[in-house]
Amino acid sequence: MRSARLTVAGGMVAAGIVVMVVALVAAGGAPQQLPDGLIGAGMSLSWSVPVLRFVADAAAIATGGALVAVVLLLPATDGVLGPKALRACQDAAIAAAVWAVASIGGLITSAAVILGIPLSHLAEHASVAGELLQVRALAVAVVLTAILAVVLSGCRTVRGAWFAVLLTAAALTGPLLTGHGAIERTNVWSVLATTSLVVHVFAATAWIGGLGAVLRYARDRQAVERFSRLALVCAIAMGVTGLLTAEIHLGGREDGWALITQWVTSGYGALVFAKTVAFAILVAVGWWHRRTTLPELAAGDPAAFRRLAVVELLIMAGTVGLAVALSRTP
Repeated sequence: MRSARLTVAGGMVAAGIVVMVVALVAAGGAPQQLPDGLIGAGMSLSWSVPVLRFVADAAAIATGGALVAVVLLLPATDGVLGPKALRACQDAAIAAAVWAVASIGGLITSAAVILGIPLSHLAEHASVAGELLQVRALAVAVVLTAILAVVLSGCRTVRGAWFAVLLTAAALTGPLLTGHGAIERTNVWSVLATTSLVVHVFAATAWIGGLGAVLRYARDRQAVERFSRLALVCAIAMGVTGLLTAEIHLGGREDGWALITQWVTSGYGALVFAKTVAFAILVAVGWWHRRTTLPELAAGDPAAFRRLAVVELLIMAGTVGLAVALSRTP
């Protein structure tokens, strides 16, 4: 069983990174080699930024998913967590530690890449790097995720788990405030895009991470049906906010429905289209769960649900890879 879980986790990471790399290259967001004579951060360091971002996102999803199971799916007695919930908290603590380490790596590499300097020269420009919004946001995320890991390692109650949920939400939000939609903070469309992006990420974390947590901790009928209702809400939220954020970023507020006109004429639009197709596939898988595998699970046969859920997680991992590529494509 443990080897099967590791195989699935490894497959998800591999699928996500491969999709991310292909998407970056195809859409024009991949790091570019500098002309001879110019000194920059270097190709390996430039590629490490999206890879570390993917690792951080995956760890954040694992953390959030385990917490979804703890606060919504797993039983507690008088506010005290049961054995499965305690195990989920410990797993979440490890994931939060990975999230913190990946965020530290992302902070350092992002600073070097943005400043266009080799990593060996970063210490000389520490004061300038400290003024970068992206670096500040990642620094806050590092602190919050480190605190989160400590809190989760000692979490024994539902109240403590809810506090961890709040920390997770805060750690997720910070880096999003320096993304595409936060360039003009006073612009109403920018505020709307940023808010929509935050909701989108929260919903994705609960849906993807929650499904993984269901497979690991809560495979009984009642928990699966409860998560199915949550997944439906998350899917609706992701669909609406994803299209809204993409449309605003592509300039539809000024030039008509840019999402339709640019998804085949720009790299960013093509990635939006690819992500939309992946989302539609996930919705279809969710519908199949409700129509076929959930009744089979209720009848005492969980095999079909598990198999389809694993396929769903692999598609979700690819979607996360697309999202990372999207965040780095102009």
